[in-house]
Order: sequence, then C-alpha cells, then structure tokens
Amino acid sequence: MAFTSDSVHLFLAVLDHGSFSGAARALHRVPSAVSMGIAQLEAELALALFDRSGREARPTPSARALEPQARLLASQLRQLQAHALSLSQGLEDRLAITIAPELLSGPWRNPVAAMAAEYPLLEVEVLSAPQADALALLHAGRVQLALVFERPSLDGREGFQEVGSEALVAVMAPHHPALLAAGDGGHLREEHLTGTRQIVVAGRDTTQHDPRFVFSRQIWRTDNPVAALALLEAGLGWGWLPRSFVRPQLAAGTLREVPLANLTNALDLWVDVVWSKERPLGLAAQRLVALLHAEPASGG
Repeated sequence: MAFTSDSVHLFLAVLDHGSFSGAARALHRVPSAVSMGIAQLEAELALALFDRSGREARPTPSARALEPQARLLASQLRQLQAHALSLSQGLEDRLAITIAPELLSGPWRNPVAAMAAEYPLLEVEVLSAPQADALALLHAGRVQLALVFERPSLDGREGFQEVGSEALVAVMAPHHPALLAAGDGGHLREEHLTGTRQIVVAGRDTTQHDPRFVFSRQIWRTDNPVAALALLEAGLGWGWLPRSFVRPQLAAGTLREVPLANLTNALDLWVDVVWSKERPLGLAAQRLVALLHAEPASGG
C-alpha cells in the first residue's frame, strides 16, 4: 500500500518546508533519505508528486490534489494516537450522562463540547430522565454522571459537585379557576394550592416522589416537563417548574407565576452533577465534572 503513516508524514513535510532538505531538517533525517522516500512513494502511486527541474522541489497538481486528504489522514492518525494514550491512562470506552429534563435548557452544552474537543474520539451518550430515574440509571451503572437537582438527603453511595442553581416557581394558566376566583391582583395561600390539582414531573415509579415539591391532595404525574407545560397551559392545574424553563410561556402570557400571599413563590435549589462512589470515574467524566463546575451558572 503506497500511503502509510510514515509516507504521509514525509509527503506533508516536503509540502510544508518547500524542499527535501527543509523536510530532512524538520524530520531529523538526511536529505537523501527524504528524496528516496518520496521517489518510492511516486513509484508506488505511478504519479509525479514533485517537480525536480528547479533548485527546489515544486509540488505537482497531483500532489496538491492529494494534499487535503493527506492532511485529514494525518490529523486522524494524531487523534487515534492521542486516544490510545488516553485509554492507557484511564479514559473511558464511552461516557454516558443523564440529565433531568427540567435542566436540559441549562448551561451543560459548552462543558460537553469542551470535553469532546479534548477527547474527540470518545463515544458520548446523553440521556434525559426524571430525577429519580436518572439516579437509578446512575446506581445501576448505566451512566457515569447524572445532572440533577439537589437531593432531599445525602446518599453515602454518591459523590457530587454543585455546578449551579435553579429557581423553581409555581405556575398556572391565567385562566385557571383558582386565579380567576382571586380576582385582579388577588393572592393565593397554601390552602388554595393544596386544594388545587398539581401537575408533578416525577419518575415512572408511582410510589416515589420528592415531598418537597408535592403540596396538593390531588396530583397528576408526568415524566416530561414539556407534557407538564401542555397540561398547565390547558388550565388543568398548577406546578413547580424552573423559571428559566417557563420563561417563554411567562413572556407570552400562557402561564403566570402564582401570586402567593404568605409564601415566596420560588424554591431555590442547587444543581449537582452526581456520580457513584462505587465506580471510579474515568478521565472524561472527571474532566466534565470540572468543566461543569467552572461553567457560569444560568441562574433562575
């Protein structure tokens, strides 16, 4: 086979340095070895790559036509070598992360992009699951990292790093009967919330929900905040959702932050990236945790 990693390296060195002697100096070889290597490549390809009629070797049109793919191959070889080295140093075969769906609009994309730039051949999987399901995936070993809200209590199996905060706000449609009954400028109290249907984003295990977020005696559950938005905009109840997530609906007037008389309408929660202490983190997971921690938080 004509092109090998060595012949590609040699070919590009002559192109970049403009002569066999310049390439030889850069490669720490004698000029005759460079000339012989190019001649052998030309013979195997049955193509003239450099015009030797002048003082310096000038690339032929065939050489210029091959140059883009040669540079691409050289880049891929460098990436492959770097990836192999990283694997030997503890890089994962693949990195899977899961994100609570309410946090999908948060500032996680740039850290993932920066991590991918450092490990361009790493296979990455991004899943979305309600918080309880996301943590179940973590403990089952299906994912290495989970981006979720702070938990109501610490779990000794979990390591975590705070990476931001988010404000959950109680919202309902402006035409909801509870708001209409309150009148213009009217405020609701906690008894109004407990007596009004609540739309709860929760995992698929119906026996589990976070008691911090469930006020009402009647609840409807969904595992998707987009479905919760649709139910809330239809006037079917009230619910807690991140302010950043519902900002477009608040601006459009299809949802309204519930005016509360004796409560502050906001639950400020930390956002954590969580991992299992029972499984060591690989290089990419460690790097992503650091990048998420360094990323400016969007806030509520």
